[in-house]
Amino acid sequence: MTTTTIRLPAAQPPGTVLGTAPDIGESADAYRATGGYGTDTGPGELLAHLDASGLRGRGGAGFPAAVKLRSVRDHGNRGNEGEPGSRPVVVANGEEGEPGSAKDRWLLRARPHLVLDGLVRAAAITGAVRGFVYLSDPAAGESVRRALAEHPPPLPVVVVETDHTYVAGEETAVVRRIDGGPALPAAKPPRPFEQGVGGAPTLVSNVETLARIALTAARPDLRLDIARGTLVTLSGGPAGAVLAEVPYGIPLRALASRYGVPDAAGALMGGLFGGLVDARALDLPLEPGALTAADTALGCGAIRFLAPGACPVTCAADAAAHLAAESARQCGVCVSGTSAVGDALAALAAGTAGPDTAERLDRWSRGLRGRGACGLLDAAAGLAGSLLRAFPGHVRSHLAAPCPVCATAAPAEGRHRLTVAVPEIADPRTAASPAPLPGPLPAPLPTPLPVPFSSPRPAPPQSPLPALKGTP
Repeated sequence: MTTTTIRLPAAQPPGTVLGTAPDIGESADAYRATGGYGTDTGPGELLAHLDASGLRGRGGAGFPAAVKLRSVRDHGNRGNEGEPGSRPVVVANGEEGEPGSAKDRWLLRARPHLVLDGLVRAAAITGAVRGFVYLSDPAAGESVRRALAEHPPPLPVVVVETDHTYVAGEETAVVRRIDGGPALPAAKPPRPFEQGVGGAPTLVSNVETLARIALTAARPDLRLDIARGTLVTLSGGPAGAVLAEVPYGIPLRALASRYGVPDAAGALMGGLFGGLVDARALDLPLEPGALTAADTALGCGAIRFLAPGACPVTCAADAAAHLAAESARQCGVCVSGTSAVGDALAALAAGTAGPDTAERLDRWSRGLRGRGACGLLDAAAGLAGSLLRAFPGHVRSHLAAPCPVCATAAPAEGRHRLTVAVPEIADPRTAASPAPLPGPLPAPLPTPLPVPFSSPRPAPPQSPLPALKGTP
């Protein structure tokens, strides 16, 4: 597991999720001193600001936050007064399943009041009468409980802990666990906004999304900057992982250069869900629409850059092994599909793959999507397809002879190579002064061009790659 440091820009703008002392847990007094828990912005006005800013969820899917809030509110209004299950419920989802992400656990450990403020404001917008904070990190749970005692919210909020798994943060798994069942995905429909916790319309919102809702309430004048900033967990460099807050529009190549991998050969995007991209794709902007148009994804904001000399096949095999091990084992097609993809990529990395391996990976990449109850099988299928598209030469060379880079990577350590740690957070009750953070960036990141959500940038033109032998 790599260590994770926090990097602040040379000039820290206002209205950021990282704040000014991200290595110290924030107390209620410190949060109120920055405008937190204010009453100037009412629920209706806040919803209008969220609409205007285009804030999207930060849990992975990137759904518009205002639309989700309004859907839960409207479904709650359809129930009869006093009818069981008709009053909405709000959930702060801090279960961080992606191994390469640390932002959500950091937020709950360092800035629990920011998250709780956002949860309370989401409750006011939706008309919710109950709230939950859902997590698997004991340190985060302790921080949230302390924050609830410091500043009791106007509605009951319960902390629900679960075991950490890849699928435990999927929204229907969240609902099942809060209702006393296993943290496993359920069949859809209904979706939680229609019928969730206890049968009530339920908002399941990522904790960073809620944090940005609270920031918007405190600084509506900065709503566009708040909506277009995002936390990213960047790994793959020699110095370990980095947690940073950057604006949409920053080129991936600039991030790689600034955070320790200046000659990156590609990246594993969106945790595991965005698949692999090659060096040419690093000219893409960090923007959800542009990345989706290029057949990859920002997801939870976790990006693992491939250092020069690193083998993308090793990275793909590590990711597939993680997905196969984390299958909920509810869907037969997921159990067999993720295992098949994982075994094929492991054989490719080991130099023992058969001549039809590329053809089988290609067939699975197209045929397995959408067949599981959650996105895990889609991630495995997408991973296989992205390796074939982005690194066909590496696949051919691995079919021809064993790879010396893969030979030095112990398969048993594969899942751990993808895992990053949460940055160290000092207890606000004992921290006398802010601990020194790693130095500021040596130069400011380039100012991004505006990228409207409604018209994402197309991917840069790429020259056609040679087809794999035996792949249709």
